[in-house]
Amino acid sequence: MRRTVFNEDHEAFRETIRAFIEAEVVPVYDEWFAAGQAPRDFYYKLGELGIFGINVPEEFGGAGLDTHKFEAVLYEETSRAGVQFGGSGVHVLLALPYIKMLATDDQKKRYLPKFVSGEEMWALAMTEPGTGSDVAGMKTTAKLSEDGTHYVLNGAKTFITGGVHADRVIVCARTSAPSEDDRRFGISLFAVDTKSEGYSIGRKLDKLGLKTSDTAELAFVDVKVPVEDLLGEEGKGFSYLGHNLASERWGIAFGAYAQAKAAVRFAQQYVQERTVFGKPVAHFQNTKFELAACQAEVDAAEAVADRALEALDAHELTPAEAASAKLFCTEVAHRVIDRCLQLHGGYGYMNEYPIARLYADNRVNRIYGGTSEIMKSIIAKSMGL
Repeated sequence: MRRTVFNEDHEAFRETIRAFIEAEVVPVYDEWFAAGQAPRDFYYKLGELGIFGINVPEEFGGAGLDTHKFEAVLYEETSRAGVQFGGSGVHVLLALPYIKMLATDDQKKRYLPKFVSGEEMWALAMTEPGTGSDVAGMKTTAKLSEDGTHYVLNGAKTFITGGVHADRVIVCARTSAPSEDDRRFGISLFAVDTKSEGYSIGRKLDKLGLKTSDTAELAFVDVKVPVEDLLGEEGKGFSYLGHNLASERWGIAFGAYAQAKAAVRFAQQYVQERTVFGKPVAHFQNTKFELAACQAEVDAAEAVADRALEALDAHELTPAEAASAKLFCTEVAHRVIDRCLQLHGGYGYMNEYPIARLYADNRVNRIYGGTSEIMKSIIAKSMGL
């Protein structure tokens, strides 16, 4: 079945990215893996490639497009090579939509040129120790100063992807207490400069997977945030957070599908090269049947991911559809990658093989962006249940 989601421009971009990965990432990826993060200067290279500016208006140095299809190509190519681009996905997929949606003209002039070049890397700080998916339970506060020139930020965040290298972080904080009838009331968003006094990075967290993506704990002690760095209106932060969930969940769904597709490729190569009992592993019927079943699942996930991509680009992807795509694609990836690792035997458990890293990287897909259980709740609600 011929895919129709990509055109010649996307395929030309694919060739560029594939060559870039082979030249700039694959030779040094083991070093990144051991260090637990990509080097900071790598993001300047992504900026030079134009990756950060695809969806940024031309007046701020971007390409001025309105599409997620180039991001989709990135997911496929990084997975195909068994690599990650550090924390850059958060920069584009999570932070940029908030800047475009909420920033004033003055803020866009200050933020976006440096965003496009990679001079300022962005992250998003929602989760707090002990709150998990309960965003409304956050305790971080931002109180307006008496002279009205700045907010004073106090609190802590955890699981912040890109948090080590970030130059600005969109921090969710309480500017007022929740009301009796609405726990979500009183949350605001701030574009916080990480060089601010009182801002500190705690532990760089040691994760099971996504080893080259820096993830950190953040702490704020009387951090002064200029009122000019409030994003959107005070107190409306929770409603803003909901606007970006569909695209975030599509990104996780598409990334999971791409990982599953890559797993089949890795396993197919391995079983043709590996010999057991005098024959290639690919010769055995079980191998053929397992890979065939995995390919069928990947085909289905690709169709779901592509359909969600088209709906997202048309600004028609509903929360329930995004939840369904995320649930399906992440569950497929879990099954497929596990079976492909099994076909590698003991070598599949070794980090020198991409399937092992893929197995660890994939596990978080059913947790972040909303757990599979949350996705089921959203789908069930849309069904009237």
